[in-house]
Amino acid sequence: MTDRKATLTFDNKTLELPIHSPTVGPDVIDIRKLYAQGDVFTHDPGFTSTSACESTITFIDGDKGELLHRGYPIDQLASKSHYLEVCYLLLYGELPTAAEMEKFENTITRHTMLHEQMTYFYRGFRRDAHPMAIIVGVMGAMSAFYHDSTDISDPRQREIATHRLIAKMPTIVAWAFKYSIGQPFVYPRNDLDYAANFLNMCFSVPAEDYEVSPVLARAMDRIFTLHADHEQNASTSTVRLASSSGANPFACIAAGAACLWGPAHGGANQACLEMLRKIGTVDKIPEYIARAKDKDDPFRLMGFGHRVYKNFDPRAKVMKESADEVLDLLGIHDNPTLQVAKELERQALEDPYFAEKKLFPNVDFYSGIILEAMGFPTSMFTPIFALSRTVGWISQWKEQLSDPAHKIGRPRQLYTGHPFRDYVEVEDRG
Repeated sequence: MTDRKATLTFDNKTLELPIHSPTVGPDVIDIRKLYAQGDVFTHDPGFTSTSACESTITFIDGDKGELLHRGYPIDQLASKSHYLEVCYLLLYGELPTAAEMEKFENTITRHTMLHEQMTYFYRGFRRDAHPMAIIVGVMGAMSAFYHDSTDISDPRQREIATHRLIAKMPTIVAWAFKYSIGQPFVYPRNDLDYAANFLNMCFSVPAEDYEVSPVLARAMDRIFTLHADHEQNASTSTVRLASSSGANPFACIAAGAACLWGPAHGGANQACLEMLRKIGTVDKIPEYIARAKDKDDPFRLMGFGHRVYKNFDPRAKVMKESADEVLDLLGIHDNPTLQVAKELERQALEDPYFAEKKLFPNVDFYSGIILEAMGFPTSMFTPIFALSRTVGWISQWKEQLSDPAHKIGRPRQLYTGHPFRDYVEVEDRG
């Protein structure tokens, strides 16, 4: 923080607004007293130029292609760490000691089961319900089953809710998948790690033994890690806004999942895979690249570029490595969608148009390919994203509750409707 001031002059008024300097990133002009002192608001649709909170969790530098969790770059965490260690880092601010890690893993592992009555809750949904519809409903319903972790004023209850959400989310998502395909629920196993346990609940059946491949488990763990948190995105902002009203943690996380469900947010990897299928064959790629370069054509290449990253997505390189490992393990080399993806990537990277506009493959381009190769339908892509992001939402939720400056969210508006007018009796209306 600094004591510098920004001067704003308008309508014969001059206001001095404090300027704050973050650890890294651009300076921030504090406009909290702008309305009280100047009787004006700022107008920022999408809040893309507005800092809504102070945070120490995640930092993104879109120009450099940099993503830091508590200061640690995402590529190092994805290659050297694992998801539950990253969860601990996001939640508590530092990497754990060996003893802390063991205790945390044990706590999460032993809270993965759902209340048995929740199986009946699942069966209340139609068989053709989208898994995200089930997940949002079940997450919100957790407050009806776990009353001992809904008091946000109690630090111990907040901690219990944190552990429960991280531990039970793989079970919630896996059961939504099983329900959608008409297979029996598979209960969690304490002898498996976080990612392997999720894959086992998704793909094992009572009729035969199922052994989780370490390569697939590692790829799944990387997907979780690469999506764990991403600063103040739409779903995270939704969690914070819901939390600002004092809502219980399960309601807040369900709100975040509902926001993530939107195709412009959590559905990007699904949209990318559907685009690859639409292209269909390698020989059609030049046609679609030409369409993408035509500004009068509404077609856009999904999986290239990013709203935040103006250079390259730092998560994409790690995800590409995982894609290669998974596809090699499964022997998937002649798949038409995969062939289109690899050739599209090659042609796009060699095209000066994409290089000039810095439209490089992002994390969604590769994650959809991995998930499909594993056997997940596209309807499960966003649920897996929600599973991964739950720890980020919880970390942001916890941080907000501990911030003495936090208050209920109340955005303003630029009203362009009718001014005051008197009511007209129905018989007098022309």
